[in-house]
Amino acid sequence: MLKTVQLINEHAVPSAYPDAGGTLEAETARLIQLIYLYAPHDGAFDQRIPGLFIGRYSRVDMDNVKTFYSPSLGIVVQGAKDITVGKEVHRIGQSDMFVTPAALPVAVQTTQASHSEPLLGVRLDLDPQRIAELVLKVYPQGLPPIHERSACYVTHADLGIVRTMSRLIEYLFHPGDAELLAPLAVDEILIRLLRSPVGVHVAEMGFADSEMQPVVKAIAWLRDNYSQQIKVENLAELEHMSVSTFYKHFKSVTSMSPLQYQKALRLQEARHLMLSRQMDATTACRLVGYVSDSQFSRDYSAYFGRPPRRDVSRLLQRELIMD
Repeated sequence: MLKTVQLINEHAVPSAYPDAGGTLEAETARLIQLIYLYAPHDGAFDQRIPGLFIGRYSRVDMDNVKTFYSPSLGIVVQGAKDITVGKEVHRIGQSDMFVTPAALPVAVQTTQASHSEPLLGVRLDLDPQRIAELVLKVYPQGLPPIHERSACYVTHADLGIVRTMSRLIEYLFHPGDAELLAPLAVDEILIRLLRSPVGVHVAEMGFADSEMQPVVKAIAWLRDNYSQQIKVENLAELEHMSVSTFYKHFKSVTSMSPLQYQKALRLQEARHLMLSRQMDATTACRLVGYVSDSQFSRDYSAYFGRPPRRDVSRLLQRELIMD
């Protein structure tokens, strides 16, 4: 299923005041210059400010790159990419922002980039605890009904968020600013995000009684216990829900079934073990919960596009070239 950029206005909270001065184009140009400064070559760079990542990619991807997103806000300021979650493809172009409210295995493909105009973006992890502290101020009467959920929400970039994101990155220039002022900028970004067209979906992260919370708890359990054998009935029982209700909620939040989610976790962890610890495929597949080498090889090939040994060799060779 292909999901193109869409504005989600149903539950947007109107801004209490207009943004003063500047245009989206001017603020985007400012953010582009900052990204070039902190991403001097291709790659994703985590910053001194916790949860802040800056990315630069100068080539179109022929294949999807499998990775894992924490709950996060992302902004693309140049170029374009597709994010695939389950079977849903979300197209994100220049001056778009996207939100993933849950921790998700995703496939990312750069679709518009060149050496002269690389894909440039910034991503900020969302802290559910801090959202819970702010959400009662933005939604003092509680959340309006949510009729449809998605694993990823895409909307046009908000001028206030882009401006504050630039200011957040500028705080990296001075360690004192990064430590003392960055938390204030992050709070401003969160408040603006909560007031945006996708805000109600972010706000769900902070309401203990929202329908999203059982899924978040199940995801946390799966991430801690991905190597264990589990049935959907057991997960539903842990959250005190019927199997059908739990399955429906889980798929609406993640765009995949619980078992598909667990499989993605296992395969990504196996790849990490083989790359970081030079572990052979048999040992890695056992550690992540597989009992059959052949089944692991089939699942790995289907997920990453190559058998384990070839895939890991290709990635290691790429790292050598980049070094």
